[in-house]
Amino acid sequence: MRTGIGIGSAYYNGEDWDQLVDYTVEADKMGVDFVWSAEAWGMDAIVPLAYIAAMTKNIMLGTGIVQISSRVPSMIAMTSQSMATVSNDRFVLGLGVSGPQVVEGLHGADFAHPLGRLRECIEIIRKGLSGDRLEYDGKHYLLPRPGGEGKPIRLSQPPRKNLKIYLATLGPKSLEMTGELADGWLGASFIPEAADVFLAPMKKGLAKAGRSPSELDIQVGGSLEIGDDVERMIEARKPAMAFTLGGMGSAKTNFYNDALSRSGYADTAKEVQSLWVEGKKDLAAKAVPDDMILKNHLIGTEDMVRERLRAFRDAGVTTLRVSTSGRDWKERTQTLEEAIDLIKSESASWNKE
Repeated sequence: MRTGIGIGSAYYNGEDWDQLVDYTVEADKMGVDFVWSAEAWGMDAIVPLAYIAAMTKNIMLGTGIVQISSRVPSMIAMTSQSMATVSNDRFVLGLGVSGPQVVEGLHGADFAHPLGRLRECIEIIRKGLSGDRLEYDGKHYLLPRPGGEGKPIRLSQPPRKNLKIYLATLGPKSLEMTGELADGWLGASFIPEAADVFLAPMKKGLAKAGRSPSELDIQVGGSLEIGDDVERMIEARKPAMAFTLGGMGSAKTNFYNDALSRSGYADTAKEVQSLWVEGKKDLAAKAVPDDMILKNHLIGTEDMVRERLRAFRDAGVTTLRVSTSGRDWKERTQTLEEAIDLIKSESASWNKE
């Protein structure tokens, strides 16, 4: 099983940037396979990766994610080519539609028909990366702009036909499209025991495109912590889960809430969201059941963590994105090393089975 880490968040503004870079450099030395840079309304996804590209040697650099409404497809293709150049082909493009609050509120773009926009965006990016002239007649994108002096233009950078595109999707139709078009899936709200909620639509998309499941990298993440105080670990993660269920989007549109509802937690998802929207955040966190945390993460004793690793493997996960805790970056780096050693050890035992 391959491994990845994430940097940045919706609220990340670079306040501990030097330590974060050191953490990623050490992850590269440990043999971590991917680092994913997030963006929302703090630091963007590209600039941090460009800097880290110069500081690392082997780790793959992925956007987790670029919001398609924040940039036109041709610029996403150009930026991807530039990142591939400066990183010696270590760049992976992660795309997603974000949500209406960010798309309409921050970028002033229309969120309607996000799935159609994402498909067209991917098609234009692929044309650009392949070295074709950017000429496109779609419902959401039209190149060149009609009635003006524009003409179809071919990007001047060397083609990058093999540059991989990953999608962060959660809804059934978008998951199906992931199987059809993408090289990998950046999953969230993933519970191995309910894996078919996500994987069944992707398999349908793979079959539609005549592709093999081995062509799709299934990447999901979770917090990994080893210790005996399991109750503390569970309680520490409930506020974040309450935020996911109640605050990641509006009361009307929350893809994470929908995904966890389909995974067997419909009543819990509804209750937590209702409490969160009412401003009762402490009660929302208390309403999160222990088993939801345990199934969504890899926490507890070493035996418990090894058992969860096998559950993720058996569910079809090929790359595990891990987050580790600590009082500072030095401690987080130490716990990451312990986590990577454990994953490598467990993976080695699988190979002997």
